[in-house]
Amino acid sequence: MKGEIFKMSGETECAVQSAELGEFSQTMRAAGLPRAGARRLNIDPEQVKNGLAQLALTLVKLLHELMERQAIRRIDQGGLSEVEIDRLGTTLMKQGEQIDKLREAFGLSEDDLNLDLGPLGRLL
Repeated sequence: MKGEIFKMSGETECAVQSAELGEFSQTMRAAGLPRAGARRLNIDPEQVKNGLAQLALTLVKLLHELMERQAIRRIDQGGLSEVEIDRLGTTLMKQGEQIDKLREAFGLSEDDLNLDLGPLGRLL
């Protein structure tokens, strides 16, 4: 089996030859290399708060978009009176304004609420 050579930025090279993932993992740890997620750990409280706000607002924004689409479907099907249409439109408009205020309060851009789902494309 051909060995693979790995090099962490600024560190020495390490050759690993293994047919099993467990052996590979043990060899990497024995070489003193950090685990995959070790470098990405960020325990800054401000970042955690913004990360949670981004996640929550993304979900709220997604639900808002779904509600708007459902409202349009109901309007197109003729299932709402003029008064209900006005009330629904006003409610969705105010809800959108509140989402924007919260987004700005946490310093998030509109693009921050649009997650990239890789091959599936953008969320919103």
